[in-house]
Amino acid sequence: MEKIKLTDIEDFEFGTAQDEEAATGCTVILNKLGAVAGVDVRGGSPGTRETDLLDPVNLVQKIHGLTLSGGSAFGLDAASGVMQYLEEKDYGFDVGVTNVPIVSSAILFDLLVGEHEVRPDKQMGYNACYNLHTEGVPNGNFGAGAGASIGKYNGMKFAMKSGLGTYAIKINNLKIGAIVVVNCFGDIVNPENGNIIAGAFDKEKNGFLDAEEELVKQLKRDKNVFSNNTTIGAIITNAKLDKSEANKIASIAHDGYAKTMIPSHSLVDGDTIFTLTNNKFNVNLNTIGVLSVKVMSEAIINAVKYSKGKYGLKSFSDLEKTKG
Repeated sequence: MEKIKLTDIEDFEFGTAQDEEAATGCTVILNKLGAVAGVDVRGGSPGTRETDLLDPVNLVQKIHGLTLSGGSAFGLDAASGVMQYLEEKDYGFDVGVTNVPIVSSAILFDLLVGEHEVRPDKQMGYNACYNLHTEGVPNGNFGAGAGASIGKYNGMKFAMKSGLGTYAIKINNLKIGAIVVVNCFGDIVNPENGNIIAGAFDKEKNGFLDAEEELVKQLKRDKNVFSNNTTIGAIITNAKLDKSEANKIASIAHDGYAKTMIPSHSLVDGDTIFTLTNNKFNVNLNTIGVLSVKVMSEAIINAVKYSKGKYGLKSFSDLEKTKG
């Protein structure tokens, strides 16, 4: 097993654009010739576009782009910029008079971190297509991770900064990786020992609150105080999959969320995972499932570890510095 860059997976391109002052941005994944794709939505508050067509019973077999965006439902507009870019390049589903690019999308809620009036729009999505990363996708405060935060079940006062994370590996001819924006309302734990590494942080007590314990305390609370959540990501691979299998791998990859985010898939998260493949190599489906969980878990940890404290939010690296 060899660690590689996400950009080493052929036929896929990755771009980011962000407004650092406003604390929002978008991340695009392009496959101009089309990628077989699937999706699995687990959270109770999702915001998505062009996911129904990924159902195996529907006509379209490939997508040409995927947009992960901040800005809540407003951020779905960024996918229109990706469509414009692809149409200008003459890529898409041939309908005779033109090619219609198929661009799926998922969004997260980051409106409370920076300037809520500024959201990823068509222009930002278009710009991200020109800001492609050829030597690896940066982790941390980039793209849709610009305004990502975690540990919000007791309000933004205790929240920490998170961001965009990636991880990819190669085994013989197989390449598989994950890209994810971590914006959960719960804690991030080390899957090896279950210790909290980031989440709701009490600055006065200089320690983490515990999501599970805090939720038990709020058992009888009538008002829903949770907001500002959702983790969105994708498995990128060169394994040969049909649409049904791509959907199944997206489903299995959610175990990576469950291993690292406590809790995951809550009613106030819109947790969503896509699978995209260029369909090159025959590989055992169970093997792909196991590896999808591994790369997603590692990508989530990288999203936290590489983020920098900003907008009044501490980061994992800030806490590590104080230990030293």
